[in-house]
Amino acid sequence: MPDVNTTLRELEKDRSNLIKALQQVQELEGYISDTDISEISDYFSIPPVEVEGVLSFYAQFKREKPGKYIISVCDGTACHIKGASLIANWITDDLGIKDGETDEEGLFSLVTVACLGCCSLAPVIGINGKIFGNLDRKKLLKVLKQYKQMG
Repeated sequence: MPDVNTTLRELEKDRSNLIKALQQVQELEGYISDTDISEISDYFSIPPVEVEGVLSFYAQFKREKPGKYIISVCDGTACHIKGASLIANWITDDLGIKDGETDEEGLFSLVTVACLGCCSLAPVIGINGKIFGNLDRKKLLKVLKQYKQMG
């Protein structure tokens, strides 16, 4: 698996490649760490504060390591009408995390998304891309329990 330095070396040392570098590093690691900021800063010969400025401007960049399992709660129209907010609340109650947070163990992250494209199964969640639909509290808690057991 490539590392950050290998990824950076594939790019021309031109500041115009900064966003592309950040995207590739995030794809590689799931987030941008302080060490990554330092390496990117050194590679492009720009101050770390400039890299941090780009990171804070664009919402696509994550500064915290995501959990092993990323739970995406669909809040598209169908899911919203059929109780997406209840689903999110039940996850918060069970795991102790809110939208945008990761649990202390680094096992789960919770995000709300605009649509997962499974409207006929509403309400739905995705966990690392696997879809679970027609959820009620009992089904949701069963799914979460399975993932907790897998660790």
